[in-house]
Amino acid sequence: MIPFPGLTMLDLIGPYETLREHTDVHLLHTTTDEFFSDSGAPFRATERLADAADHYDVIFVPGGNGTADAMRDPEVIDFLATRGPRARYVTSVCTGSLVLGAAGLLDGYRATTHWSMLDALPLFGAVPTQQRVVIDGNRITGGGVTAGIDFGLILLAEMFDEETARYAQLLLEYDPHPPFDSGSPRSTSRQAVQRVREYVAPLLTSCERFVTEKGGGTAEYS
Repeated sequence: MIPFPGLTMLDLIGPYETLREHTDVHLLHTTTDEFFSDSGAPFRATERLADAADHYDVIFVPGGNGTADAMRDPEVIDFLATRGPRARYVTSVCTGSLVLGAAGLLDGYRATTHWSMLDALPLFGAVPTQQRVVIDGNRITGGGVTAGIDFGLILLAEMFDEETARYAQLLLEYDPHPPFDSGSPRSTSRQAVQRVREYVAPLLTSCERFVTEKGGGTAEYS
């Protein structure tokens, strides 16, 4: 797992809690010094990217307000670009898929991200797919934030078997019944959709600027 300053904690914690009993999880960053999530919570990686192994079965990137900075971090991108092709699974949740895209790992693949950032995926050659979790070959991408638990369970089933995933789901008591029907832009109010779009607008602009800086074009998605 590749946490970074400005990550959304639930993007990482959901998959972490789902996977930790069945896998050996490594938290890798450029430093093991403390940094902060996009909500101000302190976080610390357990290993430096410079000390990373040559191979990992799963590469995972969360998302968050720090996504654009992670896309511009040469050590993060180099790690993903070199280790990704060797991994059994290349994965993400939320805007972590944009970091994978920046490393060239989603070109030609169907992928998802937070619903408000689907427009950004074609900038990296990915085919935007509005699903909770998308599997395309060994690329497994999850939608926004809470989709991390669904992602983790699906990854467990892929790596082991359905019974292992069922056990993990019951252990987490993952049986969601949200209090409001507002978890999708198709079911909530126009005001809520607009507020979210305004919140993520700076990140979308940063992604477009990143592609322009790298000499790429701007793709359109509808």
